[in-house]
Amino acid sequence: MRSRSMLTRLNSVWVFAFVALLIVVPLSYAVVPLLAAATLLVGLALTLCRADWRRLDRDDGLLCLVLLAYGGLWLLDVWRTGHWPVGEGNQGVLLPLWPLLAAALLVGLRLHSPSPRVLWWAVSCGALGAGSIALYERLVLGQARASNGMNAIPFGDLALLLGALSLLAALWSQSQSRSRHRGLLACASLGALAGLLGSLLSGTRGGWIAAPLLLLLVYRAARRLVPTGMRRGIAAGVMALLLAMILLPQSGVMERVNQAANSLQQYSQGESRGTSVGLRLEMWRAGGILFIERPLTGWGEGRLEAARDALVEQGILHPGISRYDQLHSDMIDTAARRGLVGLTVLLLLYGVPLWLFWRRQAGSGADPTVSVLATAGMMVPIAFIDFGLTQSMLRDVRGLSGYLGLCVVCWAALRQAEEQSVY
Repeated sequence: MRSRSMLTRLNSVWVFAFVALLIVVPLSYAVVPLLAAATLLVGLALTLCRADWRRLDRDDGLLCLVLLAYGGLWLLDVWRTGHWPVGEGNQGVLLPLWPLLAAALLVGLRLHSPSPRVLWWAVSCGALGAGSIALYERLVLGQARASNGMNAIPFGDLALLLGALSLLAALWSQSQSRSRHRGLLACASLGALAGLLGSLLSGTRGGWIAAPLLLLLVYRAARRLVPTGMRRGIAAGVMALLLAMILLPQSGVMERVNQAANSLQQYSQGESRGTSVGLRLEMWRAGGILFIERPLTGWGEGRLEAARDALVEQGILHPGISRYDQLHSDMIDTAARRGLVGLTVLLLLYGVPLWLFWRRQAGSGADPTVSVLATAGMMVPIAFIDFGLTQSMLRDVRGLSGYLGLCVVCWAALRQAEEQSVY
């Protein structure tokens, strides 16, 4: 019993560290899961002959199976081509192994699940850290886009997601009558503001499309957590604050939107293909051409880039796209790289977690904790589907780690809340 309590505490530490430090501290996206894996090995050894394994059920197995299928297909692709993914700064070489690690960590977290409150504190602190870094880089250092030394796109997207999850944390803590949640309410409220601000200051236009969807999920969750009048007041306040930040010239939001509109107009008129928007459209066009040529299994790791560069040499595509190692869209890149087989597995990676969380959100009844945790779980795949429309987030080290980690952590927290609600 003592060993089980110790492993639960250790898992709580790893969950908090992973989520809170994901985009705040360099290399935490990889170091924390590896340290947690070491704990997992000890935990599995201690629980090998115990009844704890009965906590795992068919839904746990389904989620693990999807993770194993995604990682396994990626490894099979590496085997057939002999090329590992590169990633920005050569950081992505081991990306195909991460879904397998996520499946193992899911088992470990389910056997020794931390309290759901750990997740709420983690997302709030993570969002607060991201927003603080963004403010410092823009106002003190004078950088054009906040990024914390990484690609500004995953930084802004993940800051937005952490901010939206912090809103859920604030709603849940406000709905609890006990005074011990007041600290969480304050931290989560500040974290929600900081996360949204971090996204805006990063200049990540693609992620802003997800903001209305995420806020809609928060509003739907609030129907079970707060009275109608308060819910409408909070919604009006959030929208007013968001609009003020967007219109503020120092945020750079309107400037980035105008740049995108001008670039799109230039591309449609054939005037320029070398702008940020133009290069994206060129990469998507490349993905479409290459998918049509090999629709079933795609070109594979390494070979996709070679085939794309051949089209550039023929003058079909703009040469600027050759400096990227992906096609700036998860679905387009996957379809061209691994064909319909890979695209099907990617859709399962999105769809299975979304379905599992939605089913529990719809059937959560009057339990506010289960309902809001299910909403948090739904928020992760919905956000990444949107993020992945204009950026290959699952080929970015923090993007893939964030998606897998947040799905697993939200699932473990939800199942723990379900078990607590039974007793």
